[in-house]
Amino acid sequence: MSTSIASDSPTIRLHDDDNVCIVRNSVSAGATLANPALTALTARADISAGHKIATCAIKRGQPVLRYGQVIGFASSDIEPGAHVHLHNLAMGEISPDHAFCRDARPTRLVSQPAVFNGYRRADGRVGTRNYIAIVSSVNCSATAARHIADGFRFSGELERYDNVDGVIALTHQGGCGLADSGEGFELLKRTLQGYADHPNVAAVLFLGLGCEVMQVGGLQRIEGLRDIKPVRSMTIQQTGGTRRTIERATALIRELLPEIDRAEREPVPASELCVALQCGGSDSYSGISANPALGHAVDRLVEHGGTAILSETPEIYGAEHLLTRRAASPAVAEKLLERIRWWQEYTRREGAQMNNNPSPGNKAGGITTILEKSLGAVAKGGTTNLVEVYEYAERVRARGLVYMDTPGYDPVSATGQVAGGANLVCFTTGRGSAFGSKPAPSIKLATNSELYQRQTEDMDINCGTVLTGEQSLADCGDDIFARMLAVASGEPSKSEAFGYGDNEFVPWQLGATM
Repeated sequence: MSTSIASDSPTIRLHDDDNVCIVRNSVSAGATLANPALTALTARADISAGHKIATCAIKRGQPVLRYGQVIGFASSDIEPGAHVHLHNLAMGEISPDHAFCRDARPTRLVSQPAVFNGYRRADGRVGTRNYIAIVSSVNCSATAARHIADGFRFSGELERYDNVDGVIALTHQGGCGLADSGEGFELLKRTLQGYADHPNVAAVLFLGLGCEVMQVGGLQRIEGLRDIKPVRSMTIQQTGGTRRTIERATALIRELLPEIDRAEREPVPASELCVALQCGGSDSYSGISANPALGHAVDRLVEHGGTAILSETPEIYGAEHLLTRRAASPAVAEKLLERIRWWQEYTRREGAQMNNNPSPGNKAGGITTILEKSLGAVAKGGTTNLVEVYEYAERVRARGLVYMDTPGYDPVSATGQVAGGANLVCFTTGRGSAFGSKPAPSIKLATNSELYQRQTEDMDINCGTVLTGEQSLADCGDDIFARMLAVASGEPSKSEAFGYGDNEFVPWQLGATM
């Protein structure tokens, strides 16, 4: 794909082999579209901005190509100038060449890494924020946890603690009514422990009811946790009810505040950044502007020794070969394919299909199939080697581009990434997703200028400048990397200013509820 896009062309062609282009602005039937690289096209129907137009005749059953890759097959004969979408494009059997490690290359590290100002923790990891977390072991203690956190949030008491970002309640719908072992139990436990052990969490209070399956005592058993941060715990039943629990927990946190406030930011290398990569409310422009621009920023981050976590397994389906070809070893490539096979079996068992993924908003934005969506989504991962594959909420220890298996649903996916250690989130959107995260701040990237102008209070960066030719992908990516460093150093993101993140902690629930 070109690193810059000509702003004077009414269509965008992403690869010489493509038999569709993207319409830059909405066109009416009969309009002539002149592209310097193509024969002029006459639109055979009204076509919305961001949607596909056929550049040549495509017979029924023939592949439709975008990014130089198959995004589906013509379900009927398609004439030049026709709108290509749900009515004439469908999924079909594909057999991508996974070519393990074929495109893997040595990573070039810079001699002088960039720096940001972060909180160096006792175990050597670095936080970008300084929170106290209340980790609820079960839904039954969620209300009490919220009351405790809200007491500090709305009382103004935290205003005199300049280095404390807040007290957050990490509540959820589970913790009981599940087996006390197995995949679902271990996944929830790993998620809760990942947040408790997170470098952006300076102190943690485990709060339970008392009789639940996910016992507070078991949650606390994190090797070395008490050596690096204050850890407190209580249950509502043992403490004597809700009111006494709220009062006692408030007093415990109040005692901790002066100690947590003594933490100070210091210059640290960009290698201490671990960035979660997300896209939500995607449109056809996502794979042209924001995602590849973020991919360039990820390449910069990796060159500076940092880590980026690509995820959302249902949304890389059909594009996984682009990752296996960059795998650092055959074992890494095989781990990724094993997760794809797990999802194929999981969706089959649940009576679903992998192609069910594109949402109504995705389709309205010009995305037709999961193949098309996935090819654009993978661009967030840049071009460096894939060095490791992790399961959901597993602690990320490798440096470089890694993959974590998560669902495609943004809050669930980001929750797993943050549990794995991500201390920053970069989130692209074309339709206007409203999302934020705590304790890891989230940077929102708009794929187009119209969205950025409409929701400027929600969007941190306008990647629509790539579409208008104002910036190259590299220049936009450099801006994203600079914003990563600024937000990691304490500059509030737009979602932080609105208080997003209190309701976006959503652990993945697997298994039967009993």
